[in-house]
Parts: sequence; structure tokens; C-alpha cells
Amino acid sequence: MAESTSITLATRHDHLQQPPQQQLEPIIHDEHYSSRQRTPAGSTYIVIDKTLAGTANLVKLLPCGTVIAFQALSPSFSNCGLCQTPANKYLTIALILLCALSCCFFSFTDSFIDMDGKLYYGIATFKGFYIFNSGARPKDESSIPISTAGMRSRKEEMNKYKITFVDFIHALFSCLVFMALALGDPYVHRCFFDRGDENTKEWLANLPLGVGFLTSLVFIIFPTSRKGIGYSDHRT
Repeated sequence: MAESTSITLATRHDHLQQPPQQQLEPIIHDEHYSSRQRTPAGSTYIVIDKTLAGTANLVKLLPCGTVIAFQALSPSFSNCGLCQTPANKYLTIALILLCALSCCFFSFTDSFIDMDGKLYYGIATFKGFYIFNSGARPKDESSIPISTAGMRSRKEEMNKYKITFVDFIHALFSCLVFMALALGDPYVHRCFFDRGDENTKEWLANLPLGVGFLTSLVFIIFPTSRKGIGYSDHRT
């Protein structure tokens, strides 16, 4: 009985003297795994996030119709970015140039509400304002007698819409904004810059951000009261 008790006590004593088991840690020598652990999102996702953020800010500075037309035609003209034939590249370049010219053109457009309460659109000129939908005026308008004072007041009203120096600034930067937006488009990027190096990809990823910030700053310094065709009310 004494022997069994001593054996039991010795066993318990040995159990208490045993060092605690250390927690096993996995030993991983894969460098690719370590890099993925340090950057879970990856550099590719960071570039995409930058491009999307810059593009979202640039769209606000452009006429909606031009942006929608570019986004609708770009996948078809570039063959979803593959550009398997030279025709795809030529069509894509033509689309970019036409849309850029469209942004410049719409920067000179404006709208106003006449005394009859109807909305008229037109383009500013050096002599005044040319109305596009002049046919929307009442047919019997010519039969309404207009006094000399009324004709003078209408002419002075139209003179307010003449081309100014600010219009050229907005047209130039609208064109630059659209070019930055086009270069950041995934289909255009895949068509023309698919084999570019990392330096080119960084330029294209950060270009929309820089152009958007610079253009917003210029538009704040040189504000305009024009309500161009296709622009939202934030430019009023």
C-alpha cells in the first residue's frame, strides 16, 4: 500500500515538473505568401481603386451625353479592349477625339428662359448668342409689336451671353479632363497600353486624380454662370 502511494505521488510530481508544451508555429518559407500577407489587396487592386476614384470625380466635370456616348461605344469600337485589327484602334482614336471636341463645344453652350417662359438653348458667339431651338418660338411672335426699348433690352440681354475668356479656359480643361478619363478607361488601356511597363501604369492610374484636382481648382478660381447643354446644375 505504501509502495503504491509513493508511485502515485512520484507520477504526480513528474507531471508537475514537466515543462508546458510550446505552441507550434507554422514555418513558411514561401516569399510569395509573405508578400501577400503584407499586402492583402495587392498592388493591382490599389491601382484599380485609384483609377475608379479619379474617374468618378472627372465625370462630374463633363457633359453627361458625351460621357455616356463614349462609355457605350468604347467597348464595341475597341473590341472589348482587344483591338485585334487596326480598324479597332482607328475607331477608338476617332471616338476619343470626337468626344474631346464635343466637350470643348458644349463648354460654349448656354440656356435661358425667355419672356414667354420657354427654355431656349444656344451657343455663345463673339457678337452675342445664337439660339438652336429658335423654331420653338410662337409662330405669331412676329405679329406682336415690339417697341424700340423692348428690342434694345432684348439685344442687351443677348449680349450677356457673348464669349468670354473664361469660356476658353473651361473648354481647354474640359478637353483635358476627358482625355484623362479616356486614358483611364479599361478598354482603352488594354488596347493601347496593355504591354506598358509599371511606370506607364502608375502614370495612367494617378493621371485622373491629378487632372481632376487641378481642373476643380481652376473651375473654382474661374467660375462660370453658363448652364451648358448636358451639364448638371452644379455649374450654375
